Amino acid sequence: MSDAVEATLPLKRWAGEKAVYQLVTFSGAEAEALAGHALMQRLEYGRARGFGSIKVTARIGATEWKTSVFPQAKQSEWILLVSKKVMRAEDLAPGDAVTVSVTPI
Repeated sequence: MSDAVEATLPLKRWAGEKAVYQLVTFSGAEAEALAGHALMQRLEYGRARGFGSIKVTARIGATEWKTSVFPQAKQSEWILLVSKKVMRAEDLAPGDAVTVSVTPI
């Protein structure tokens, strides 16, 4: 299963203990598609990756990078962190609606 999951999502700011992160949250049908890929991966390899993550190629605008998405709340939501490098390249700010595509690899 290597179909891309695409959605337009708000870019959120989250302050952790050591840093501030920018992220988008996939939910609904997009989260179900990612959870399905995670299940197939677990069945194929017999185990889940760290934190239940999935390796993906992500794209926002013209910027593409390899990263991981992470499950939240029993895989009903998936988190994609957006780096400062991507934020600068695409001229993004917290609260912006971004069209993001992730393709499991």
